[in-house]
Amino acid sequence: MADVIIMPKLGFNMNEGKLVEWYKSEGDSISKGEPLFSVETDKTNMDIEATGDGTVRKLLIDAGDQIPVTLPIAIVAAPEEDIDAVLADALAQLGEYGPGAAAESAAAAAPAAEQAQSTESEDTAGKSYDYDIAVLGGGPGGYVAAIKAAQMGKKTVIVEKEHFGGTCLNVGCIPTKALLRSAEALKEVKESAGFGVIDVDVSNAALDLEKVQARKQNVVNQLVGGVQGLLKGNGVTIEDGEGTLKDAHTITVSGKTITAADIIIATGSDVKSLPIDIDPKAKVLTSKEMLDIAEKPDSMVVIGGGVIGIEFAYFLATIGVKVSVVEFLDRILPMVDEEITTQVTGHLSEMGIDIYTSAKVTEITAEGVKFEKDGAAQEVKADQVLMAVGRKPSLTGIDTEALGIKTERGAIVTDQTLKTSVDHIYAIGDVNGKAMLAHTASMEGIIAVETICGKKVSMDYDKIPSAIYIQPEIASVGLTEKQATEKYGKVNVGKFPLLANGKAKVAGEERGLVKVIAEPKYGEIVGVHMYCIHATDMIAEAVAAMKLESTAEEIAMTIHPHPTVSEVMHEAMHAVDGRAIHF
Repeated sequence: MADVIIMPKLGFNMNEGKLVEWYKSEGDSISKGEPLFSVETDKTNMDIEATGDGTVRKLLIDAGDQIPVTLPIAIVAAPEEDIDAVLADALAQLGEYGPGAAAESAAAAAPAAEQAQSTESEDTAGKSYDYDIAVLGGGPGGYVAAIKAAQMGKKTVIVEKEHFGGTCLNVGCIPTKALLRSAEALKEVKESAGFGVIDVDVSNAALDLEKVQARKQNVVNQLVGGVQGLLKGNGVTIEDGEGTLKDAHTITVSGKTITAADIIIATGSDVKSLPIDIDPKAKVLTSKEMLDIAEKPDSMVVIGGGVIGIEFAYFLATIGVKVSVVEFLDRILPMVDEEITTQVTGHLSEMGIDIYTSAKVTEITAEGVKFEKDGAAQEVKADQVLMAVGRKPSLTGIDTEALGIKTERGAIVTDQTLKTSVDHIYAIGDVNGKAMLAHTASMEGIIAVETICGKKVSMDYDKIPSAIYIQPEIASVGLTEKQATEKYGKVNVGKFPLLANGKAKVAGEERGLVKVIAEPKYGEIVGVHMYCIHATDMIAEAVAAMKLESTAEEIAMTIHPHPTVSEVMHEAMHAVDGRAIHF
């Protein structure tokens, strides 16, 4: 997304700044941290660095010009990005300032600005709509967007065809974690003797999967009911039924037509499958059917070594199922830092899980799964097969071609404010394919609504945390060590093992490590990767630190409570400079 550079406010009493020199010309590429221009204040001259990578597309004022702080002075964007609307807005803010390049740009951008104004008038002026904002889909993106819209004073309606909470609450995050918690309870019982528990016969300990399912459903029902209560409590109108998007302002649902000034698509995703031969006698499950499992199979092949596949493989192995994982890529969990993946693979193997990587599945038979590996045909036999090869955007009720909505690889294309290629239509969550995570969808919903309400906000996709709920847990944010090295060259890496943490030792789970990656120039944190107990709860500290552009040294000098597992973060930050205290 285009980055509008402003005249910075470099002091409490600074109201204007004088541009001394541009270090880049229009068309030049620029990297984050590279000097872009120099500003004269009432005290000194100061170089201002770029806050991101891109190309200098427009310089709006000349060297020597003096303008009030916070006014736009340049636009940095990708070479192919359309900046007409951004440019028109910047010129409108500049007004009388910037006679040189700004005046020249104003003449060039005037037709675009007039076109944008004309389109806006044609779209909304003089028209009356049933609602200010309509949300299509009630998942973690849709219901959060609807609540946010209502809180910002917008008359809001949400359309949901089945269950509020979407995939996350009903057939994803929450039910999966409910099953995993039951598996952990079983594991704790079996290991209780090691903590001093006596006279407990654990030899026959097992899960009653019917009771596990009942508990899971109770948790889901409570949360889904809570979402509906939140929507009603905030004054959001609820329309039950499958909605169809007719145009930029119209949705039909259950024979009713709803109009809105702006529409947010939040239709989520569906499970994917492989285009291979499947024997009708084979018992093949998707993640949706797997969540309702009421009887334990003796063996199962999991196709796919991503997050979904590995969480289910861990669950099944913990409750006594013989599990095999077949993964097309050269390692499981390819989105995770490679050093952590290696440790996780070793742990899963110790649990008895057979892992086949660089393996291309060719057929599912009544007896198991056939695949090619290292140029040879192989087969793994099992009672059941779990197809866990990911999810795809759901476009049910949205004829993107007829509506003129641009798509790529089956996902709706959006910018960093969640705008689609059609004015007044936004797309959030799995349907835009950017990051299929519930917390991403929720933040996208907030950003979309605030954009509609006129706020200057955008998504930062570089700082989205991910979480994997095996034990120990895995959590990460930012660049892996390999990615950081490719971007920055030599990087500084700090690591701290859990075996040196007192709370982990007390808990009886010393497996894993925490890795911190900092760029070399300033020591700014660019990646944090955790494989340890409580990792999914602790990763938020790293996200906040990166959002604030913190250095490893700053977090190292932040006091962490003792004894806690969070101290591993503190120690890993020290380790970036080779100064870990307890290892």
